[in-house]
Amino acid sequence: MFAGRTLVIATMHGKERVIAPVLEARLGVRCSSVDRLDTDQLGTFTGEIERVLDPLEAARRKCELAMELTGADLAVASEGSFGPHPALFFAPADDELVVLVDRLNGIEIVGRELSTDTNFDSADVASERDLREFAERVGFPEHGLILRAAKSAEFVKGLHDWDALLFAYRRMVTAHGSVTAETDMRAMHNPRRMQVIAQAAQRMVERALVTCAECGTPGFGVVDVRRGLPCGWCRTPTEGVMALVSACAKCGHREELPPPDGKASADPQWCPVCNP
Repeated sequence: MFAGRTLVIATMHGKERVIAPVLEARLGVRCSSVDRLDTDQLGTFTGEIERVLDPLEAARRKCELAMELTGADLAVASEGSFGPHPALFFAPADDELVVLVDRLNGIEIVGRELSTDTNFDSADVASERDLREFAERVGFPEHGLILRAAKSAEFVKGLHDWDALLFAYRRMVTAHGSVTAETDMRAMHNPRRMQVIAQAAQRMVERALVTCAECGTPGFGVVDVRRGLPCGWCRTPTEGVMALVSACAKCGHREELPPPDGKASADPQWCPVCNP
């Protein structure tokens, strides 16, 4: 369904460097970039433009914009978000989506990678020593930094040079008195994020290579879970996963399979009766 077709990668932040090799090698597409595409109109990490769409909606919209500009019918975009890990509450996480939209065949395929391998961080820096310690901790100068004046809307982003960083810091301290340093999470300024985007692209491709047993459409994969795994002692249903529910986005065919861990019962510590 994809081999030999032109696929446009909807980005202005260099993500094609890690997405294109994966897609070309495994799906057989010819990847191209988009001139004049302004994905910043959908929101920026630095806050100049508010991000009002959720990550999946934003990635879809990027694909639509790219197809409108190029006339292509196949596009891929990614969108990332950063914050506390949903399970490891004190660890920061990078949550990346890579979305393929095939307008010709009316399908969408999504890959997701949730990773703690991120340097997402910020700190108030009261001295050049504080700034140096923060910068070294987050991988500067390979990873870019943003400096933000604490009592002003002024900021400088895309900093990768010690001289430029210190010059901007001294100027801001003189003008505003206090400065916050942040990691620049735009993909072209953050190699760690690029790696997670590549992993999300792999996830998307793996899903694209699985076809529906009923209609042959690519993208058959897990869409939900069925809970109720019985307690190993009293057999009361728990929140444990009994089955993974896979579905086709085209024809709606669904299948249930046991989870990868193969557990037939839940540990009694999770039982509402044995451990209320």
